[in-house]
Amino acid sequence: AARLNGSRRYGASKAASSRRALTCVAAAAKKKVFIDGEAGTTGLQVRDRLEKRTDIEIISLTGDARKDPVARAAMLNACDAAILCLPDDAAIEAVALVTNPNTVIIDASTAFRVADGWTYGFPELCPEQRDNVMKSKRISNPGCYPTGMIALTRPLIDAGLLATGAGLVVHAVSGYSGGGKALIKIYQDGAEPWGAYGFNLKHKHLPEMAKWSGVGKKPVFCPAVGSFEQGMVVSVPLHYDQLTPAGRSAEALQACLEARYQGMQFVTVRPLNKTDDLERGAFMRPDSLNDTNKLELSVFASDEQQQVWLVARLDNLGKGASGAAVQNMNLALGLPEDAGL
Repeated sequence: AARLNGSRRYGASKAASSRRALTCVAAAAKKKVFIDGEAGTTGLQVRDRLEKRTDIEIISLTGDARKDPVARAAMLNACDAAILCLPDDAAIEAVALVTNPNTVIIDASTAFRVADGWTYGFPELCPEQRDNVMKSKRISNPGCYPTGMIALTRPLIDAGLLATGAGLVVHAVSGYSGGGKALIKIYQDGAEPWGAYGFNLKHKHLPEMAKWSGVGKKPVFCPAVGSFEQGMVVSVPLHYDQLTPAGRSAEALQACLEARYQGMQFVTVRPLNKTDDLERGAFMRPDSLNDTNKLELSVFASDEQQQVWLVARLDNLGKGASGAAVQNMNLALGLPEDAGL
């Protein structure tokens, strides 16, 4: 009986040790993530998407330490992934502080979007881009407007339906949250109902539109802000004579986008010329995908009129910012791509 009781105690002790070991392994398996600039609009959204996850440990700085280069460097080099939600100059400074070769950096500024040595963080860009993101330690998160424009045009370029060097016009309207805390305050205090901008034709998103669309030429970009907080619609109108002969039909354009994004979790292509699900059968509202990482593409084409209107809808703070950052982080850290999304 004594031997039996001793065996039971030993078995119980061994089981408890095994549970403790498994707990330690699980804790050790958590990925440490540092959000540099977590108090900003994008940073807060990233944190919201991560803080309830059990596979992530968010490490943070508080107060004056957020601006202390020594404290920031320690965090940047202690984490598995750093998500930079900073202005361009601050992002460049942060990257210079990283000496740990294993730290994955996901930068949400425009600083590195066309830079050599950085992977463009749009996994749906082309068939090999997801693998490129998974292997990368330096990932530039796409801009919100370019995400829509590139998603619409890159497949056409790759399929030979749109020629490189095409002179494009891109229209877009975003919710005012895209302008950060300063613009949010202006609109919440009362501002114009809609405002176009970018009249100097030097918008900061132009270089990445030209490069990653494959067009190789900066479009005429006509952005605007509306009196709604969140959401975005990006449009690329084309005359058929801007397309190659192979692309001059509604069916060809629709088929091209459907083929590229078939099976994609976050990018969908709506049926050709579908309007019955729009507001009052005619109006595409920009906020339908808010708080998601989804990107929705539409082809409105008329073979009779020889024109097509390509449209992308997304959440400017989701697939256009924080959602994309989390998706890229998941891929780079070997986590499920849709975790937290």
